[in-house]
Amino acid sequence: MRKAFFAVRMSLPNILTLARIVAIPVVVALLYVPGMAAAWVALAVYAAAGITDWVDGWLARRMGETSAFGQALDPIADKLLVGAVLLVLVGNGAIPGIHVIPALIILLREILVSGLREFLAGTRVSLPVTRLAKWKTTIQMVALGVLIVGDRGVAGLPYGLAMLPVGIIGWVGLWAAGLLTLKTGFDYTRAGLAHIRQMDAS
Repeated sequence: MRKAFFAVRMSLPNILTLARIVAIPVVVALLYVPGMAAAWVALAVYAAAGITDWVDGWLARRMGETSAFGQALDPIADKLLVGAVLLVLVGNGAIPGIHVIPALIILLREILVSGLREFLAGTRVSLPVTRLAKWKTTIQMVALGVLIVGDRGVAGLPYGLAMLPVGIIGWVGLWAAGLLTLKTGFDYTRAGLAHIRQMDAS
């Protein structure tokens, strides 16, 4: 039994999920390294980690290797990556001033939904990911990628590219993700509370 569990845990989809977690300190470290090269390498590692989020799920379904270990670890890996990048970008000034608000909304929503899912999982009730939530995640990941590169990442490029308002583009994307986060967070909370009221009434 122990050998079988180890085999499932170390399946290719789960290895990709673990790789996403391993990539987090690499991205964080690169964000503290000055210069254009470090910014682009950080983006490349971050993008690779984001791609594995889709690939590991696709492989698990394709190979018929879905597991409780993978299902538990996958959303944790996503939240660790997003949370770590958000905190570092706020810390190094890539997300300044009022733009911290959508970053805070995103972090609080992740905590809220994770808490609801954890509670409802014990009652065998699930909160499925909605299409709007998938759009939120996509916009959020792209915005963070843009902010990882930031103005330092385009500073050494040809004049036309170097003049791109990268920071502003990233902030707009972050606000869009923050607004969608409020909507999806409200929807998940309403659905979760409805299940809780049903349990209290029964």
